[in-house]
Amino acid sequence: MKFLKNYWRESILVGLLLANVFVWGSVRADQPSNLLHVYFLDIGQGDSIFIDSPTHKRILLDGGPNSKVLTELGKVLPFGDRRIDVVIESHPDADHIGGLVDVLEQYEVGVFMEPGVESPNKIDNIIHELIGEKNISDVLARRGMTVDLGDGVRLEILFPNQDVSNWETNDASVVAKLIYGDESFLLTGDSTKKAEYILLGLDKTILKSNVLKAGHHGSHTSSSFPYVEAVAPEYAVISVGKDNTYGHPHKDVLDIFNKLNIKIVSTESAGGLAGLGTIEFETDGETIEIK
Repeated sequence: MKFLKNYWRESILVGLLLANVFVWGSVRADQPSNLLHVYFLDIGQGDSIFIDSPTHKRILLDGGPNSKVLTELGKVLPFGDRRIDVVIESHPDADHIGGLVDVLEQYEVGVFMEPGVESPNKIDNIIHELIGEKNISDVLARRGMTVDLGDGVRLEILFPNQDVSNWETNDASVVAKLIYGDESFLLTGDSTKKAEYILLGLDKTILKSNVLKAGHHGSHTSSSFPYVEAVAPEYAVISVGKDNTYGHPHKDVLDIFNKLNIKIVSTESAGGLAGLGTIEFETDGETIEIK
């Protein structure tokens, strides 16, 4: 306090300069560009993917198990920014939606999308209460739907293709393909082999993508060889908790990726993989790289 009393003019000036940095930093960060950023957030054992389009249309796909998603979002969004255009719940398991309660409470959300699978999960009940209280549009994700993010970026819903209200939650996971020019990401939630074979039967050519988010954290319940072969990604991303009790990712899944010469990246150390933390992909629609 003595410093502030003696140097109050300088203190005020520093405060104003810092405020100016935050404001202009936010403005610059929100300027349109030609780059699509996709963040596989490091939220432990769970999933959370943040998409920021060139014109800064934003999608959050899942929110991980707890409030850690707020910390990770704070690292990638401009200071004080509380806008997310679309929140998607891949399925209502706690490790995917636990953090969405905090997101819905603290962010301005335009649309909420979900597969429509019934769940006894209490977290899911809270989420739907918040959606009602905040008058957020609630949309059932179905094959054929497209979320237009502008500048040629679009998110295509590939699954579910039917009513999944009475399905097992993992089987009912939303599968979506994010496309920008020649580059694409296949985002799978905890989608299982049951859904994979349905997708292969519908149109396996549409699955081809540069990046595959490995289903169910690299569990052997997902990532069947025919499915991964059809996707033929350059990268496989595994969102996983360090030394988790489930043994994710499973060795047979890693063997499939290695056999197909796919680069494997993981948010945290597990299954012999080094953890990278939040994994950021950047693409201009022609090339793709990990930042």
